[in-house]
Amino acid sequence: MAKILYIDDEISALKAISAILKKADFNVLTATTAEEGIAILKENPVDCLLLDYRLPQMDGIELLKWLKLNGINIPTVMLTAYGTIEKAVEAMKLGAYHYLIKPVDTELLINILKEAVEKTSMYFKETEKSVSPFPEIIGKSKAMQEVFYIMQMVSESNANVLITGESGTGKELVARAIHKKSPRNTKPFIIIDCTTIPEALLESELFGHEKGAFTGALDRKIGLFEIANEGTVFLDEIGELSMSLQKKLLRFLQEKEIQRIGSNTRIKVDVRIISATNRNLEKLVKEGTFREDLYWRLNVVRINLPPLRERKEDIPLLVNHFLNKYSRENNKPIPQLDPEIMNALMNYDWHGNVRELANVIERAVVLSPSGIISMKHLPRRIQEQSGWTSLKENSLNLLEVEKSLILKALNSTGWNQTKTAQILGISRKQLRTKMKNHGLLPDSEEE
Repeated sequence: MAKILYIDDEISALKAISAILKKADFNVLTATTAEEGIAILKENPVDCLLLDYRLPQMDGIELLKWLKLNGINIPTVMLTAYGTIEKAVEAMKLGAYHYLIKPVDTELLINILKEAVEKTSMYFKETEKSVSPFPEIIGKSKAMQEVFYIMQMVSESNANVLITGESGTGKELVARAIHKKSPRNTKPFIIIDCTTIPEALLESELFGHEKGAFTGALDRKIGLFEIANEGTVFLDEIGELSMSLQKKLLRFLQEKEIQRIGSNTRIKVDVRIISATNRNLEKLVKEGTFREDLYWRLNVVRINLPPLRERKEDIPLLVNHFLNKYSRENNKPIPQLDPEIMNALMNYDWHGNVRELANVIERAVVLSPSGIISMKHLPRRIQEQSGWTSLKENSLNLLEVEKSLILKALNSTGWNQTKTAQILGISRKQLRTKMKNHGLLPDSEEE
């Protein structure tokens, strides 16, 4: 049910229109002042704002400016009994979605509100579910569909799999998903990062050792291959493995046996090997730093994960997934996403791939106390690439628009301040304050 915040100081209109909207299946929150509406927005993210132009103290236009300057982009429908072109132009320039004159046609109002809500959620309406047989992996792009096909075909087999792709593309996630869908899913899934274990210790970690096999070997150690018997071993960053360990791994793959360091006994071990790398193994083979025979043993079936910049149609899906995930983890309501944010995320290069996107969304969820994620909650690198202007620049632009509208109204009335205030829908006192701020008040009238 879409949530609407309706702000109007005319109580009869507030009650009547609220009742009509509730019958049309809208969840309606109400306020009689802009200040009260701001307080509600800080606690309750909404899908659309229905806003009366004439309000006490802060009027509808000033509230639109406040929303813009605070990076809050909510589709807003303006209502007023004073329909002038100047007000409509100003409201639309400040981001209003639509502008209606009172008394309003309720059927038209309902249709416009539904359209505004639809626009807000357009990125998620058609992409709520990933077209994936693997719940852990998000994607509906053609590139990911090809990945899913290979994963499905290989899951039921015992073939070794080599997963390639840039850092952050989800290689471990794919390996784990294959294991979960394989006949080995009730057995161990052991992850071995070839970059984090010192070379001197890695052989012992993989194959184990006997007590007294070397200095410091105080007890027998069961190796990870033996622990993973009948399960799956995921060798991450396989391209970093030393030549000596490459030789021992090759022997294991050929014979399906291990020999603990310091032991003469060979032990049969049944494990499936899934390996991954962000390096070019073919190049390493040509350079002589990676064994060609081992390469072919590991690369029975290859899965190449595309970088995020080549599957941008999956970004809205991933954003939606991470918004839900990190909202739950941080005990926060799922925030509303400023529509311009999606454009920025879609146009960013994502050198860190899905991992970087997850980091950006988690950061934004944590930094958005009002439950609304705006451009100011994104890292500067994304702001700059999207061409997003600073709040100060936005403020200056809005002030220029306001000055232009006041000048136009003043010129049309021969600088009659009373008539100008009426055209603009503000009091003469408010007009004089704005004229003074813009340097439009004649020197003789300066206080």
